[in-house]
Amino acid sequence: MQGKSGGEFFTPQNVSKLIAQLAMHKQTSVNKIYDPAAGSGSLLLQAKKHFDNHIIEDGFYGQEINHTTYNLARMNMFLHNINYDKFDMQLGNTLTDPKLGDQKPFDAIVSNPPYSVKWIGSDDPTLINDDRFAPAGVLPPKSKADFAFVLHALHYLSGKGRAAIVCFPGIFYRGGAEKKIRQYLVDNNYVETVISLSSNLFFGTSIAVNILVLAKNKPNTDTQFIDASGLFKKETNNNILTDEHIAQIMAVFDSKANTDYLARSAPLDEVAANDYNLSVSSYVEAEDTREQIDITALNAELKTTVSKITQLRTEIDAIVVEIEGGDA
Repeated sequence: MQGKSGGEFFTPQNVSKLIAQLAMHKQTSVNKIYDPAAGSGSLLLQAKKHFDNHIIEDGFYGQEINHTTYNLARMNMFLHNINYDKFDMQLGNTLTDPKLGDQKPFDAIVSNPPYSVKWIGSDDPTLINDDRFAPAGVLPPKSKADFAFVLHALHYLSGKGRAAIVCFPGIFYRGGAEKKIRQYLVDNNYVETVISLSSNLFFGTSIAVNILVLAKNKPNTDTQFIDASGLFKKETNNNILTDEHIAQIMAVFDSKANTDYLARSAPLDEVAANDYNLSVSSYVEAEDTREQIDITALNAELKTTVSKITQLRTEIDAIVVEIEGGDA
């Protein structure tokens, strides 16, 4: 993730823009927008920046574990002219002490939770009965809380809304409890799209992260996979997503069209047969950018070269004979 300040990880602006557009896509209005790992509120504010104020009717909500960053988030809301009655930021551990339950459901959820952090998990026997985790029938591993944030977001999501969450790629292919959670998400038709982004988009890490888009109102049971790993502009220290790249991703997200080397919608039975693996590379073939070799042309070239070598040898032999004859 990006540079760390005041305990929070920043999300690059254009990645934030993409997340906001995914979460609010085709919603003419949303009741409210929520970030369960809000940091300084940058993802929430990005949503405000890119959509008319009236589209978010009842404001901005979030929870943050770090006290300094929580204060920053509240300050940020005021600095961006969001009245105190239009936002509610809460302090605390979202996974073990969730706030804002009385405000759910939310029509738009955006989040970049910490990757693979430890949490109490199965050491707290009450958590398996928690409404957020009970439906999946299993808790995410104690050493990797990634899916705990995903299940939390899903529980807070409305029937018409979308959640767009930045995720560590490992959660999409590892076995054990994480596989069981993927099975729960896919079988209940909550996974709309998985997008793989380029590496080196975030300061401080070269990890190629994914964005998971959850929805509860999908028109079919397909899961869309988008390989956006080739969409980036190289800058001195980092790769960046441009507005053109975001427009390209949003166009294919909207159309759900199959596009060679870019996007594919896989039917439920294929995902199930693939062990509920949700890695984009398992469904979207990577383009082979290696140089194509024309074997016929290569053979002709070799033939010419061999005949030239033979001719050269004959000439050298003749010269040698001449020299040896001269010496005699």
